[in-house]
Amino acid sequence: MEIVAHSAPGFRRNPTYSITVKRFTGTVVVFFADAVIASTTHAKVLREQGHEPVYYIPFEDIYFEFLRPSETRTYCPFKGHASYWNVIASGDAARDVMWSYQDPYSEMAVIDKHAAFYPRKVRIDVTPASRM
Repeated sequence: MEIVAHSAPGFRRNPTYSITVKRFTGTVVVFFADAVIASTTHAKVLREQGHEPVYYIPFEDIYFEFLRPSETRTYCPFKGHASYWNVIASGDAARDVMWSYQDPYSEMAVIDKHAAFYPRKVRIDVTPASRM
């Protein structure tokens, strides 16, 4: 889906800025230490100019028993306000490994009730459907 509406402040200021969100056909599994903390066949891949692709996983496919809300909050003029989670699993812990835009701007409503993980803090295994 190409984002074309412009109600977010970022898009109003920069209407040519490119963010696309598409359904990913395949499996995405997220590991921390030796624990699986998320696994889905319903991921969405967000591509934003100047950034690496980010896989957003539906909340129902995230194992929140390993996650605790963090105090960290950030803001993106294209997506909205983000909340973060820390992880505790397999006797290890890390801060701010997952984030979510829980009330995103209308252009990004497709990632509501989804979260993403920092690849430098977790291992993300991505298997396209064609390789399954």
